[in-house]
Amino acid sequence: MGVMIDGVWHAREPKSDGKDGAFKRPETSFRNWITADGSAGATGTDGFQAEPGRYHLYICHACPWAHRAMIFRALKGLEDVISVSVVHWIMAENGWNFADGEGVVPDPVIGADYLYQVYQHADSNFSGRITVPVLWDLQRNTIVSNESSEIIRMLNTAFNAYSSHPELDFYPEPLRAEIDEVNERIYHTLNNGVYRSGFATSQEAYNAAVTELFETMDWLEERLATRRYLVGDNQTEADWRLFTTLLRFDPVYFGHFKCNIRRLVDYPNLWNYTRDLYQTPSVTSTIDHGHIQRHYYASHESINPTRIVPLGPDIDFTAPHNRAELEDAA
Repeated sequence: MGVMIDGVWHAREPKSDGKDGAFKRPETSFRNWITADGSAGATGTDGFQAEPGRYHLYICHACPWAHRAMIFRALKGLEDVISVSVVHWIMAENGWNFADGEGVVPDPVIGADYLYQVYQHADSNFSGRITVPVLWDLQRNTIVSNESSEIIRMLNTAFNAYSSHPELDFYPEPLRAEIDEVNERIYHTLNNGVYRSGFATSQEAYNAAVTELFETMDWLEERLATRRYLVGDNQTEADWRLFTTLLRFDPVYFGHFKCNIRRLVDYPNLWNYTRDLYQTPSVTSTIDHGHIQRHYYASHESINPTRIVPLGPDIDFTAPHNRAELEDAA
């Protein structure tokens, strides 16, 4: 039986490359771009024009990469512009699926039972890994992109003519270099670092991954001591790319992936910062805590063979935070 790791379907349990026991994340397959006028986008591949009702998003509530896309859809006010399907939290033998379950939203495009059928509808010869999120073009009847970092940048600007919040720009030109730099470290050592820790198959690979992870947590704690957000005075994509990992840290990664040197709640600045982002209007509508815990603990048989889902920890993301004080001090 295969397993899904954070949006990537594997034919069998993840293995090391046979050399160092380190987990290797595969590249995504579809990298087209949506722009306001339909011109070719940042990747230089096919251009798709932003239009209301033309695009459909496939996501899994458990997956932090898919969660990014849902957050940007909500923050930009695109709920009536881009429709959504939600896969089941438990992996079936053939990957992400639309089995009946609380919070599952079936596929209206081709009536798929499994997400791999959507991929093969776009490309009958496709045999690669099946990932979420997937952004689908209803007009061309194909996949635009399955790369979350690029999907959120499309949602940030391409649909501004139809957005309820076109004034919000989470990747402003003057801050792009710094955002990219922050994203780069967080992605390699924290977003992906939790998986490098959890799926390492040697002590050396685990030690290296978890050490880098907590070095970055310490760095973030210090960085957030004097600023409300990671870059600049307002929320940017760097904050939201980090948030989806922090949200899952204590409930899942701390125990399930053995990232247990310290908890998120042991970092005063990071914990207050996480609650600040969590309490941003419209963000809670994108979160399903039940899907998150049930997916991880019940899908990774090599890590949790009993598939027992813990009842804890008891975390209050709605508790008051002190982050506004940093703006007042400035």
